Amino acid sequence: MTKNLFDRQANQLVNFSRLWGYQAWLVFLVIFSLCISLIIFTIQSPVQSHNQPPEIRGVWLTNVDSDVLFNKNTLSEAITTLNQFNFNTLYPTVWNWGHTLYPSEVVQTITGSNLDPTEGLQGRDILQEIVNKGHQENMAVIPWFEFGFMAPADSKLAKNYPQWLTQRQNGDRIWLEGKLHKRVWLNPLHPEVQTFITNLVTEIVSKYEVDGIQFDDHFGIPFDFGYDDVTVALYQQEHQGKLPPLPPKNLKMNNNCIINDQAWQEWTKWRAEKITDYMAKLSKAIKVINPDIVVSLSPNPQPFSANCYLLDWHQWERQGLIDELVLQVYRPNLRNFQRELRRPEVQQAKQHISFGVGVLSGLKNRPVPIEWIVKQVETIRQKQFSGVSFFFYESLWNIGAESSKERQFSYKRLFPTKVSRPEV
Repeated sequence: MTKNLFDRQANQLVNFSRLWGYQAWLVFLVIFSLCISLIIFTIQSPVQSHNQPPEIRGVWLTNVDSDVLFNKNTLSEAITTLNQFNFNTLYPTVWNWGHTLYPSEVVQTITGSNLDPTEGLQGRDILQEIVNKGHQENMAVIPWFEFGFMAPADSKLAKNYPQWLTQRQNGDRIWLEGKLHKRVWLNPLHPEVQTFITNLVTEIVSKYEVDGIQFDDHFGIPFDFGYDDVTVALYQQEHQGKLPPLPPKNLKMNNNCIINDQAWQEWTKWRAEKITDYMAKLSKAIKVINPDIVVSLSPNPQPFSANCYLLDWHQWERQGLIDELVLQVYRPNLRNFQRELRRPEVQQAKQHISFGVGVLSGLKNRPVPIEWIVKQVETIRQKQFSGVSFFFYESLWNIGAESSKERQFSYKRLFPTKVSRPEV
């Protein structure tokens, strides 16, 4: 029966060819092939309706190992490209290396320079450029305080105000980032430091039509810092004159900086609570200026954030200090990735605020396969998070084993239509 059906169809095709001629037959084959290709592409493409719910589709823009900010035309073209690929949120750095990437009167009074002196950044207001172009492309602009309380050890900020710095119990102020770059940390408990940072943040909120402001783990301090005079005096004032505990000898801790010592854990909790107290003041100052500003946070998972950097974002969320959280989950495999998303404080927070997930799209010496990126985004959607943000722009399609076109094609499949951001 099957053979007879095949013979009948073959005869019909032969008759078609005789009736309409060889050229018409070729046209038919071309059209038929295009239809088959379109059907296959539709089947393989991710199911996504034009009525898809709002979703964060963000990208961090930085001047660390990235060239996107150093030329006005390059920056403008990058934002246009992101819009074409249906991204809707920009998280541009505005504070790192002890400088701002916009003309700042606040920093001018502290360091004598109102702008990052690096070639390509001078004579520009990069934040205003991004606000103008981003809003023209209907994208949200949420400036990112990349360095937070951290600064280069040789910066004018550190040299001009050594009394603002915190330190280890042995008096050491140097913290090696990546075991290479010498950094220092402003003391978040110092009243003058708090005034400086608050003025810096509110300067942006007051002068620019930004959609939000974002902080991360650098808005804490490393777990073994806090033995500066100001912090020690405050601790003594609240502990009947007792000094903070000494670091346990032969520190033994896991990857989340959890030390099995009761006195140390109390000291860690006390410092984290003081940082939370300051964040409460800062959040209020932001909202007084503009209640619609999104206060965003992009920390590491809670155990690492709270114990290694004393930033207890779970308490920040519980106290209503943030409107959006983009959790950095830079994991190499699906099991570890999903484990972080299942944590109870994550599940609790995503019920109350806009909760996205930060995905590593690659680093200079650490390319990430596009297949793994796609899998993470699919998982984030399956788990019903509010969206995703990629670190960082350059590695979206320029750092990886695949060609730029291959990677761009994958992002186009992930984001085939435009959607709005979730409301907070």
